[in-house]
Amino acid sequence: MSKIIALDFGLKRTGIAISDDAQLFAFGLDTVDSEKLMTYLKELFQKEDVSTIVLGLPKRLNNEDAHITQNVYLLKEALEKVFILLKVELLDERFTSKMASSAMHRAGATKKQKMQKGLVDKVSATIILQDFLR
Repeated sequence: MSKIIALDFGLKRTGIAISDDAQLFAFGLDTVDSEKLMTYLKELFQKEDVSTIVLGLPKRLNNEDAHITQNVYLLKEALEKVFILLKVELLDERFTSKMASSAMHRAGATKKQKMQKGLVDKVSATIILQDFLR
């Protein structure tokens, strides 16, 4: 079976998670500068057999688009044009950053680790992917 990746896209950086071959578990993979995301993904897809990209879709509590939601739609279109053989799915990502911070706290992360935005983004991507795999 092929793997699935999830992206927690941000204007500065993007958290990336990847599934196992059986598509049961999500693992934090990396955090990359968003302007280097496409290059990173091209290199990743040469090493890994991936069938699906899951993009976190930011929404407000009232279900309206967040300030970055339009950028995520544009990224989805770009991914579909570049990686035509892959499925690109959107998944509501409300609360993932809070859940990531909470999970890091429960895991005993130091205050310094919790302040690292890149680590929070990677954990958020992992939560998005694990939610998708359910």
